[in-house]
Amino acid sequence: MQSNARVSVIIPCRNEARFIESCLASVLRQTFPRGRLEVLVADGMSEDGTRAIVRRFAARHRGFRLIDNPRRITSCALNAGIAASRGGVIVRLDAHAKYPRDYVARCVDGLRRYGADNVGGNMVTLPRRRTLLGRALAAVISHPFGVGNSQFRIGSSAVREVDTVFGGCYRRDVFERIGRFNERLTFSQDLEFNLRLRKSGGKILLLPGIVSYYFARSDFSSFWRHNIRNGRWVILPLLYSRIIPVSWRHLVPMAFVLGLGGLAAASGVWAPAGWLLAGVLSLYAAGALAASCHAAARARDWALAVVLPGLFLSLHLAYGLGSLLGAGQVMARLARGDRRRR
Repeated sequence: MQSNARVSVIIPCRNEARFIESCLASVLRQTFPRGRLEVLVADGMSEDGTRAIVRRFAARHRGFRLIDNPRRITSCALNAGIAASRGGVIVRLDAHAKYPRDYVARCVDGLRRYGADNVGGNMVTLPRRRTLLGRALAAVISHPFGVGNSQFRIGSSAVREVDTVFGGCYRRDVFERIGRFNERLTFSQDLEFNLRLRKSGGKILLLPGIVSYYFARSDFSSFWRHNIRNGRWVILPLLYSRIIPVSWRHLVPMAFVLGLGGLAAASGVWAPAGWLLAGVLSLYAAGALAASCHAAARARDWALAVVLPGLFLSLHLAYGLGSLLGAGQVMARLARGDRRRR
């Protein structure tokens, strides 16, 4: 890849008035040469003032553009951005985040230095509101007990090959080689695309020198709904893609919920099931308490230890229930012969 490559930053968004200006401001401050950087905000017809903010920003700063995403799906936004872009490198950013001044430069350098097809870095999770609940929810989704071995969430101190990264910086020829994002997927499009990339022989690297700051949900209801949705959409790609973006860590919550439900149901007719259920819950409680103390010590915020055990349980139950809902939808459609794979 040429050292003077042109870079296209694509930011899909919808109703992000609270975050889009700070996101764009962090992109504006990049050390990467402005003359070789274009920024495309692919908006899903926002109704909260996002579009006006982006238009004002674009009017003041050359290289920023607003493009429409009338289908309001992230994969469609990304594909529209790719089609409208001119860069030899595509950087996919999230509107809920902000980026250090060297973010783009480090991404482009990483592609060149390691010969990778997609690079990303560690995602530092911050609360949208610095309440106790907000701080705790941010801690839950950045701890291994909560999200398993999701490297970009829990952080890595070494360069490593991974299955996906947050956002991602791609060589443009990747999209010419394996196609674009699957527009049948309302969610999980990044996981599915990156798995396709890996199966084609592509290399995805997490580089610890690349860092982004993501603002996590700070209220319980949206946290619960978000994890139900994520759990569903780790299963629903079975209907829409031949590449299934699932690893063991995605299925553990569903197995956990199934195990609890099965033991609870069996305990009424088989006494040992009740003891097994108590044992499983005791082991889980011990693990959740240990993880909570670890997270609280790491954050130097011991108040977190009080609320984290319940939030870890909420995350796993919501995700597991969502996966069960997704599995039910898949089985129902397959039973009707409605297998709509690409």
